[in-house]
Amino acid sequence: MNQVIKDLRGIELSEVLGAAIPQPNFSDDEMVLLKKVTDFIENELSQQAVDNDKRGRYPTESIAGLKKTGVLQASLSKEHGGLGYGHRFSLEIQMRLATQDSAVAQLYKVHDELVREVFVYCPDEQKQRLGKMIVEQNHILGLAVAEPGRTAIDPLKTQAIKAEDGSYVVNGLKIYTTAAAEADHILTWTWNPLTATEENPVSGMMAILIPKGTEGVDVKRDWNALGQRATDSGAINFSEVKCPAEWVASIPAKAPLIHSSLRYQAGFSAILCGIGFGALKAAIPYINERSRPWAQTGMTSATSDPMILRAMGELASDLAVAWAATQQCGDLLDAFERNEIDRTHLAIPISAAKSASSRSAMAATGRIHEMMGTGSLAGKSDYDRWWRNARTLSLHDPVEWKSHEIGRHLVTGWSPEPGVYQ
Repeated sequence: MNQVIKDLRGIELSEVLGAAIPQPNFSDDEMVLLKKVTDFIENELSQQAVDNDKRGRYPTESIAGLKKTGVLQASLSKEHGGLGYGHRFSLEIQMRLATQDSAVAQLYKVHDELVREVFVYCPDEQKQRLGKMIVEQNHILGLAVAEPGRTAIDPLKTQAIKAEDGSYVVNGLKIYTTAAAEADHILTWTWNPLTATEENPVSGMMAILIPKGTEGVDVKRDWNALGQRATDSGAINFSEVKCPAEWVASIPAKAPLIHSSLRYQAGFSAILCGIGFGALKAAIPYINERSRPWAQTGMTSATSDPMILRAMGELASDLAVAWAATQQCGDLLDAFERNEIDRTHLAIPISAAKSASSRSAMAATGRIHEMMGTGSLAGKSDYDRWWRNARTLSLHDPVEWKSHEIGRHLVTGWSPEPGVYQ
């Protein structure tokens, strides 16, 4: 292993976007795994991404390849057999996956976040069982939490009713079930009326890990979005699903965590940066080989067109700044979990990163066509998928509210309360 690490240190990882994005600086062991994932991205995912998007369903083959890298164990603590890597590493993986397939990046994101959360609030016996499945069988987790209420924060209607034998029966409809369609386990949030109290509004929430193929779980496969199509984030109906007590993945009133929403916002920032990087990187060969300079430039090649070079530089600069802010969020998440900073000093920087990454990704994915020209809009080119994915992901929750939160904090000293989106 020492020789492998020594050799690896002499091999640069494939650059994301030239020297505009510095190479990552991780431990030797982290670099070994990052190299494996990077090789998977270059040799497999890059060949599958367009088909994944066109098919618009769970990217089964791509996830199988991702599992082989061992990265599903990255965020699992060493105590439970995993690698115990920090948040900065997870964000790096999400960003790099998104440079080729942001849907696969989002599926990994959900798994990574759930592993970091479930092992905090689930019973000890569940930790042992789940950790073993992730390490030995490369199980991947999916999520089913959102429901078709009037607002995104309406009370949960999916119920878990306790049976006489101690098991639970789950009934309800979930929407936007990202990563759940073919996950090995679906973590679904339900409402248990027996544990609900007026003093603690979330005390009735219960997380249940439901294995793939369980009777009564109806995956609708009705996801038909403009972008992020391969997330397969459609509806799932739970009808009289019988769940043994050992499937319960949360201790009453111990979940959800007060920084869960901040973690997934940081992940969105990483993926949006990756989409922007991917769009610029995809445009470069086209500009070199096919784009024509504007006649008034007097140039014979698009690579000498000053407006194209200026636009590329501006877009790359904005993305680089957004990515630097996002990387810092990874360190802040680790610091918060070590009780070194308060929640406000985590939330506001993450809102800033989300705002910057959303705007820079939308600008990059839209303006690449200005640099490439009309030919880049041909239906067979697939260059539009970068914008479609960025547009779809950026609508998860209004980025304007991130800027509002920052402004409110600066002007009034307000601190964001724990919530679904802040």
